Formats: sequence, C-alpha cells, structure tokens
Amino acid sequence: MEQQSEKTASRKKYFLAAFFAPLIWGFMAISVRWVKEYPAEDILYYRILVALIVLWLFILIFRFKSLKRDIIVFKQLSRRQRNQTIGLTVLASVLIFGNWFAYIYTVNHISVQSAAFAYLICPLITAIAAFFILKEQLSPLKRMALGIALISAVTLASGSFIDVLWSMSIASLYALYLIVQRASQGFDKLNMLAVQLTLCSLFVVPKLFINQHSFPTAPFFWFSILTIAVVFTIIPLFFSMYALTRISSSTTGVLLYINPLIAFTLAITYFQETVAAYKYLAYSFILFAIILFNWETLKKIIKRKRGHIPNESFKYH
Repeated sequence: MEQQSEKTASRKKYFLAAFFAPLIWGFMAISVRWVKEYPAEDILYYRILVALIVLWLFILIFRFKSLKRDIIVFKQLSRRQRNQTIGLTVLASVLIFGNWFAYIYTVNHISVQSAAFAYLICPLITAIAAFFILKEQLSPLKRMALGIALISAVTLASGSFIDVLWSMSIASLYALYLIVQRASQGFDKLNMLAVQLTLCSLFVVPKLFINQHSFPTAPFFWFSILTIAVVFTIIPLFFSMYALTRISSSTTGVLLYINPLIAFTLAITYFQETVAAYKYLAYSFILFAIILFNWETLKKIIKRKRGHIPNESFKYH
C-alpha cells in the first residue's frame, strides 16, 4: 500500500511537469510583445543566440553524461544512418527557425489570436503530416475531426485570409518539426535542440552583420530576450522531456491544448483584441474537432482515473 502511494506521488510529479510546460508556453505572447518595436528577425536572432549560450552551458554543467552518450551513439551509427541523422537535424533547424520567426511576427504584427489558433490546429496538422509521411493510420473519427477542422479554417479565411495564412504557417512548420523529431530517434531532445540552434546560429551571425541593425543596448530588451530564451524555451522543453519519461503520450497531447486556450484568454482579456462573430463560429468548429479528435484518448484517461484501466496498459509510447 505504501509502495503504491509512493508510485502515485511520483506520477504526480511527472503529470505536473506535463501540465506546466504548456501552461508556461501559453503566456509567451506577453514577453514577445515587450519587444514589439524591434524587428521580428532581430528578436528571433537574439533569442536563438541567447538560448544557444544558456542551453550549452546547462548541458555542459548538468547533462554532460547525456551529451557523451549521444556522441557515442552517433559514432556507432552506420554511414547511411549518420547522413540521415545529419539531414534530419538540418531540416529540423530550418523548420524551428521558420516556426519561431512566424510566431514572433504573428504575435507582434498580426494578432495573438492567430498565434493561439495555430497551436490549436497544430496537433491536427501533425496527424495529417504523420498520415502522409510516416504512414500512420487515422481512425474514421479522427478523419471526421480533421474535416471539421478544415471547415473552421475556411470560416476564418472568409474573414481574414492573411490571419489564417500566418496561423497555418506557424502550425505547419511546427507540425513538420515534430514529424522530423519523431523520425530522428535515439538522441536526447535537449542535446538535439542545442545542435539545431548551433546550426541556426551559422545563419544568424552573418545576417546580423549584413542587416547592420543597431545593436540593442536597452537593458529591458535583453531581459525580455533572456526571459523568452530561458523561461519560454528551455524550461518548458525540459519539463516536457521530464514528463515524457512517465506520462502517456495521449495524456501529454491533451494537456498541450492548455497553451492556446491560455493564449486566447490573454488575447481577449490582457491584449484587448476584438473577436468578430465569424471567429466565434470558427473557434466552435475547431473546439468540437479537437474533442472529436481526442475522444478515444479522453475516454481512456477518464477510465484510467476511475481505475478501470491498469497503469501498465497505458504507458508512454
């Protein structure tokens, strides 16, 4: 009995980590708006460089064993596997670079709602991409949900095609990034992110010289960039990785919707963005699609909470 209690307490830690990751991401728009007067590319470039420095320091000080293990694993790969890993890493770097730029530009120059909508539809686009690229199967219920999600996107586009275009760009870039990450298995995700940011910096550093933008000297700018890089990039990613070792993927996937729901709330209450009537209709469609898409998962979670499904049958995959 005591052992079972300890196991439950241990699982709560991982569940809290899975909960706090999207919770933190949901508030990211606030820090991005702090530096709205700066060009979106400059915010992105300095975010990458600051995150790169902090992440490598963190890995070298606290996760050096993990880095050594990944280096050994990479060296043991065949030549074809190495080339595949390098190719996937380069592609992931391009995708995360594009996703971050699209998000920053959308929050500061389009709307927080559009950025939030992107992460509502992102899991659905990821499922479509996995269906075509990884040949993962979709149940009839999930296909129906994707059809309803398409209606939501078309409804939004009828009001503002530009908003939907930016939302789709953010969601598609991140969905493809997740697919690439899924295809590149066997390596620590923080180490992979550090390598991806290193590759991004090879583009960023020359661009900073080419653009010849004045070097930001305002302390608040660097405080904002440090906050974005550490609080809204590295910490939630670490929480997410920590949770994935014990929490089921389906549970984590459902919790990810906390992010856009918080962002929508902030858009309306904190940023005072207006919501047109057609958007309420579109959001209703997408919420229904999300519930339908995750219906089987939600039933499993509810049954498990009631004790109808043993823990062993619901492990992370």
